[in-house]
Amino acid sequence: MRKVLQPQSIPDPRPRYSQGILAEGKRLLFIAGQTAVDADNNVVGKGDAAAQAEQVLKNMKAVLDEAGASFADIVKITTYITDPRFRDDLNPARLKYLGDNPPASTLVVVAGLANADYMVEIEAIAVLPD
Repeated sequence: MRKVLQPQSIPDPRPRYSQGILAEGKRLLFIAGQTAVDADNNVVGKGDAAAQAEQVLKNMKAVLDEAGASFADIVKITTYITDPRFRDDLNPARLKYLGDNPPASTLVVVAGLANADYMVEIEAIAVLPD
């Protein structure tokens, strides 16, 4: 079970993220920070935060698929970007993959990521029903 919590006393940020997610399940999936690399470890979308966000979420989908899960099972994501101007670049990919009832979310602007070409990294926690 996954229920979006949106208290009326605080702003509704949807469709970008949900204020809270109440989840019940039997298994937890912790997804490591995903970056914009392809299967050959090449950086996809150098200099393009939107393209990197798309690749990051494709990589996240691969992990979810391997676990028999979907984006609907994600209850929390943390997104790291290297420039606050990239925030709007994330939205098309986030809406495409996370849908209308997105997980709880935190956005962090950092000085850098593990590779100088990385602009976006996203980690997640999912709760699976069985």
